[in-house]
Amino acid sequence: MDWLFVPFEVSFVQRALWAGVLVSLICALAGTWVVLRGMAFLGDAMSHGMLPGVALAALLGGDLLLGAALSAGVMAFGVTALGRSQRLSRDTSIGLLFVGMLSAGVIIVSHSQSFAVDLTGFLFGDVLAVTGPELGKLAVALLLAVIVSVAGHRAFVALSFDPRKARTLGLRPGLANALLLGLVTLAIVASFRIVGTLLVFGLLIAPPAAAVLWAKRIPVVMAGAAALGMAATAIGLLVSWHWGTAAGATIAATAVVLFFLSALGAELRDRVRATPEKTNTEVEHAL
Repeated sequence: MDWLFVPFEVSFVQRALWAGVLVSLICALAGTWVVLRGMAFLGDAMSHGMLPGVALAALLGGDLLLGAALSAGVMAFGVTALGRSQRLSRDTSIGLLFVGMLSAGVIIVSHSQSFAVDLTGFLFGDVLAVTGPELGKLAVALLLAVIVSVAGHRAFVALSFDPRKARTLGLRPGLANALLLGLVTLAIVASFRIVGTLLVFGLLIAPPAAAVLWAKRIPVVMAGAAALGMAATAIGLLVSWHWGTAAGATIAATAVVLFFLSALGAELRDRVRATPEKTNTEVEHAL
């Protein structure tokens, strides 16, 4: 059993595990709403919209996390502002901002001859290089995510299933949508350092999507998503250690594999449940 425990005796793997656990919890809180509301394209645009801020922060010697947060904030404001237009569909607005922010980031990167390594870290993450202070930032991000999730839960539920009723109940759907967008932004910004923007959806979408297949209550979906995300982190780190693969990508791929296993299990469950019903119907017809 040494192969199972030896990797986690190394300090940087321990920090990576804790980082993955914290990110999994944050992504479970935000990703559940992303799945329930069908916001995957928005989340993808938000993650790539961070590139200009990260590029500027790297070129100016600033904090990459702060640059990512500011850029994501601009993206979120743009999505909210353009979303009020009745002449443009939401997908069109998001697509335009997506292309614009990504193009701006590439232009900034093209002026630097030494940004290749930083860009690789931005796109694919570097979970094994997580430091103690970064774990502290992730803990703060988790605390904020919990506060927003608890405070806005009732409004988020109404917004996800019946926005008109949310307005009738005085839940202010506009504010709720802004808070939800902020929660998703927080999850993406907190996660990009760990698994990168190209892989963040492995933890943001796959665990909640897998949990939705087995649970009906939103808190249960969140708990299941958190458990699956943490399992993906631990398994991904083990595979990465023994096979020499990229840790962030392996964690994200593991999360996706767990989703497909969950989907397969749910399909088998549905078939088993349908078989007795079919048998009963045939008996009734025979009688």
